Amino acid sequence: MTDKEGAKVVDGGGGGGVVPDLPTTLPLAEVAPGHRLQDTFDDAVEERVINEEYKIWKKNTPFLYDLVMTHALEWPSLTAQWLPDVTRPEGKDYSIHRLILGTHTSDEQNHLLIASVQLPNEDAQFDASHYDNEKGEFGGFGSVSGKIEIEIKINHEGEVNRARYMPQNPCVIATKTPSSDVLVFDYTKHPSKPDPSGECHPDLRLRGHQKEGYGLSWNPNLNGYLLSASDDHTICLWDINATPKENRVIDAKTIFTGHTAVVEDVAWHLLHESLFGSVADDQKLMIWDTRANNTNKPSHTVDAHTAEVNCLSFNPYSEFILATGSADKTVALWDLRNLSLKLHSFAMHKDEIFQTVALWDLRNLKLKLHSFESHKDEVFQVQWSPHNETILASSGTDRRLHVWDLSKIGEEQSAEDAEDGPPELLFIHGGHTAKISDFSWNPNEPWVICSVSEDNIMQVWQMAENIYNDEEPETPASELESGAS
Repeated sequence: MTDKEGAKVVDGGGGGGVVPDLPTTLPLAEVAPGHRLQDTFDDAVEERVINEEYKIWKKNTPFLYDLVMTHALEWPSLTAQWLPDVTRPEGKDYSIHRLILGTHTSDEQNHLLIASVQLPNEDAQFDASHYDNEKGEFGGFGSVSGKIEIEIKINHEGEVNRARYMPQNPCVIATKTPSSDVLVFDYTKHPSKPDPSGECHPDLRLRGHQKEGYGLSWNPNLNGYLLSASDDHTICLWDINATPKENRVIDAKTIFTGHTAVVEDVAWHLLHESLFGSVADDQKLMIWDTRANNTNKPSHTVDAHTAEVNCLSFNPYSEFILATGSADKTVALWDLRNLSLKLHSFAMHKDEIFQTVALWDLRNLKLKLHSFESHKDEVFQVQWSPHNETILASSGTDRRLHVWDLSKIGEEQSAEDAEDGPPELLFIHGGHTAKISDFSWNPNEPWVICSVSEDNIMQVWQMAENIYNDEEPETPASELESGAS
């Protein structure tokens, strides 16, 4: 078994810092009102398992990663996205990247955040085996110790459900709130430290929804066109270049009403300015064309999964391929040329109910290309790599982030390797101890990912080069410690 396969086996959940051991005696007498004794016992057992998995993950990290940085945020972030800019200071062995984050506080003031992250240059001296007990993170390189700092805090109305920058002007960020409004901020027009009064002053307030939601997508080909998905079963489209009404309010340009349940996610096609996709709790994938005058009937409708569909992503290299992730624990691939057939479903499962990510081809939306089945719980996020057309990542409630390589679908495997998962499962990141809320591929550094989880932890990491280059590892698989997955 190679180190690559070791990555599949050793996928123990873990978070930032050193996870404390659980007491050997479970506090069964301390049961909250209305909470069953069995529930308390089950919770304690699950926590113990997570703790043990994290210990195994931590021991194997130096062999499976070229970089791991763990940072404990003050509050959990439900959203994460790398900004496209990068600064390379002269004479330094690191580059400075920036991230969009948000807060989800316990009834305290919430903020939209801009963080800076120092990443090592390729020629920087880097010792992945170094573990900093104080920071609770691996990786030290030259004069840099994986510095992560919050640079800008902007007052926000309630938690930041999602935040995404506008491709044509990354200073402009749209956010989803617990209310029905979508807010737009130009962070260059706000002080780096928030107003102590807690008042929120967005540059624009977008209206059209009746409830909150999570899906948010800027059109990469049309400046200022923004889509939003909502629990009210609708999709709103705004043009932020429109003249705002009083109090900087812009009403929706178009409202799409094809779904019959909560719309979980929405995404513009990356190559066609008039096409977008949406997925919802009605288990459907819909493809829309804004040139059509019908706002309640999409161009294509597909029964995509056997449970709620939570996310979708168009391939940045192929105009026909997209992926969907679902509460049925699968990731599915689709071809827009034939949506009647699912291309593939990615798989590696131990539960009776599959959680999958699906891949679709826009030429045939009746056909699912493939279904990736490896997650043990709901899939909430799926994203294609911006650097490689065959690389896809997915994450969800099972605390795992899976990286898939489509080029390996159908490869022959030994019986031993097959136990670790299908050939297309390239890597499992197991560094989180709670549900992964969001993740983002770094646009400037291939294979670097930022992931955030519900336990306040943000991790910036890069799998070992020998894994994605399919090379023999320096460390034999026999030296890796394995554990329950």
